[in-house]
Parts: sequence; structure tokens; C-alpha cells
Amino acid sequence: MSSSLQAINIGLPIGSLEAYISRVNQIPLLDREEEQDLADRFFSQQDVEAARLLVMSHLRYVVRIARTYMGYGLALGDLIQEGNIGLMKAVKRFDPSIGVRLISFAVHWIKAEIQEFILKNWRIVKVATTKAQRKLFFNLRKAKQRLGWFSQEEINEVAKDLNVAPETVREMETRLAAHDASFDMPTEEDDSESTTAPILYLEDHRYDPARLLEHHDSTGSNHDKLHDALANLDQRSQEILTKRWLAEPKATLQELAAHYNVSAERIRQLEQNAMKRLRSAIEEVA
Repeated sequence: MSSSLQAINIGLPIGSLEAYISRVNQIPLLDREEEQDLADRFFSQQDVEAARLLVMSHLRYVVRIARTYMGYGLALGDLIQEGNIGLMKAVKRFDPSIGVRLISFAVHWIKAEIQEFILKNWRIVKVATTKAQRKLFFNLRKAKQRLGWFSQEEINEVAKDLNVAPETVREMETRLAAHDASFDMPTEEDDSESTTAPILYLEDHRYDPARLLEHHDSTGSNHDKLHDALANLDQRSQEILTKRWLAEPKATLQELAAHYNVSAERIRQLEQNAMKRLRSAIEEVA
């Protein structure tokens, strides 16, 4: 085994993002012959170790690509993680007989995973659903940073360059200019023009643990039923339900999202899934 392949066998550290980036930049690159040999081994023999070495030697490229998407307000660590998934997909699908280097093939997969993650998490309401809108989202945002608000002539030029209808450009420009409103945003009592937070009048009590117990008979200990059902959930689900419903003051979706380093929408999904399991457990006991 060459010295570069031996170096790749060194495990990555578990620590800060800066430590991770520093470590992957120290992993030596493979030359063409080494890469070809590993790709042949995985393609023909499904050698998992060969695939691991291919992935490890290309992690630095994922970091570089992820940095180019940092203008969307998402954590670099999340972008790198999604890019790594794209790299692994590329390694799985790479055919060494096509005669190109792996990174040339993998760039598409890395960018595709990162872009999909951005589209899902950039806004609560998805801004790009069609193929034309997805293409516009990334290209139009770069153009707007350079040109600002478009004139009709500029819209026509962008539409021509990207091979889409001018109406699609205008629609996407409007979506990019919109902003999400926080569900539980704070309000200023002395501001007569402040918008009332939706949570003040749209609070959903369907999943309140106390209300779940009201639908069952009072025989036995309802509190015991609740605690037994909670104990059967995974630790994260228990913490989310406790902080959202049983603690005082109750935690917001945004606070829990920051704590677990995920989106607020993901916390909402975890909360609802946990409540469904909780309801089923209580009904079985009742």
C-alpha cells in the first residue's frame, strides 16, 4: 500500500467543525493510478474498503463546494454533511471505465445534495418545486445580488439565458423577495402597528398530553399512564415533549431547533410523531 493510502486510514477526529476541516485538508490526494485501482475494486468486487478510501480522499472537495453555498443562511456543517452524502452516492455510481477522474463525476452529485438541502430548509414554504424554478432559484439569486431589482428588459435577458419563460423569472423574483414570518415572534406592546404572532390565536391543543388523557376513563392513575408512555419514547422525543408541553416556561420551536441544530419544521415533525406514539400508547393502556 502506498504512503498516501496508509495516511487515509487515519480516522477523523470527533470535535469542532474547524478540526474536521483541518483534518480533511491533511488527507493526501490519490494519484490517477491509485484512484483507478480503488474504483476498479469497488466497481467489480464491491470492496467497501476501497469505497471508503475513495470517499476519504475527496472530502476536501466537499468542503470547498459547500463554502460556495454559505450565502443562504444555513450552517456550513449541515452543507458539508449533505455534500458528503452526495459524494458517497457518486462513488457508488462511478464507473471507472468512462475514463474521467472521480471528482469530475462527483461534483454534480455533491452540488445536487447541497442544493436539495437548501431548497428544503431555506424557507418554511418551499420556493422551488418545478425543474425550471429550481434552476432559477440559484441562478437568479446570484444575478439579483449583482443587479438588484430587475427591469423588464433584464427579466427577458435572464429568461433567455436560462431558457425559461419571463413569467417564471418574475414569479421566482417575487418569491425570493418574500420573508417568512415567525409563528411565535415577539410583539412590542407599545407598537400599534406590530403584527400579532399567529401562535397567540392559532395554538394547536390537539397534541397537549393533558388533553390526551381527558379522552380516557379515570380508572387508575392517568399520570402514571402518561409517564409510562413517555418513558417508551427515545430520549430526544422525550426532551422535546417535556420542554414544549410540560416545562414552564414552554420552549419554542425555534429554541429547540437551535438546541438540536435542525430546522424548526424538523422539530415540529418530531413533536407530532412523538405525540402520535404517545396517544397510541395511552390508548393501549386505557
